[in-house]
Amino acid sequence: MSHSEVHRSHRVGWLRAAVLGANDGIVSTASLIIGVAAANSAHGGILLAGLAGLVAGAMSMAAGEYVSVSSQSDTEKADLAIEKKSLEQDFEFEKEELALIYESRGLESALARQVAEQLMAHDALGAHARDEIGISETVSAQPAQAAFSSAGTFTIGAALPLAAAWVVPGSQLIFVVAGSSLVFLAFLGGIAARAGGASITIGAIRVTFWGALAMALTAGVGRIFGVVA
Repeated sequence: MSHSEVHRSHRVGWLRAAVLGANDGIVSTASLIIGVAAANSAHGGILLAGLAGLVAGAMSMAAGEYVSVSSQSDTEKADLAIEKKSLEQDFEFEKEELALIYESRGLESALARQVAEQLMAHDALGAHARDEIGISETVSAQPAQAAFSSAGTFTIGAALPLAAAWVVPGSQLIFVVAGSSLVFLAFLGGIAARAGGASITIGAIRVTFWGALAMALTAGVGRIFGVVA
């Protein structure tokens, strides 16, 4: 009987950045538009604020993701360098260390040492990276991938409430932007949860709640500090 399993851990790097970017694009741009609109600003000013928020946000997301993931990558490389040096200086000690790790996971002592010996004969650094440090190829830091994923999805997410604001000027703008953005967020949460193998309903509710809260707060700020156009 054939048996296959579909795992999703390899999606962690780009999925996290993509979801973060799209979610932030929708929430921050919609909130900005609603806050400016609540201050009784002219329609042109509202669109300009939304466009500025899109450009600034996309660049900020790209830079932030690249810097933070690069820091993670630097840490991983430093740990691997330490481990490589240790393997060169005391290979037998590292073999014993790996065997103890396998023992702690349930293998018998003799089998643990046999496994450690064979794995280290094949790829000593890789074995220690996975089982001692916790670094694997599927979840290793990739700064450029994270930056482009986050910036790209932020732009797409931000374009949605901006388009709604452009199509519907006037007194209905706030309601249309808020309503459509919440629909976009629910859809995004569902898609992200589906891609990650989680509950679609919980994913949709989670992002919609925080998006609604952000829009409500910025609308309140706009009302309090608003000016007559």
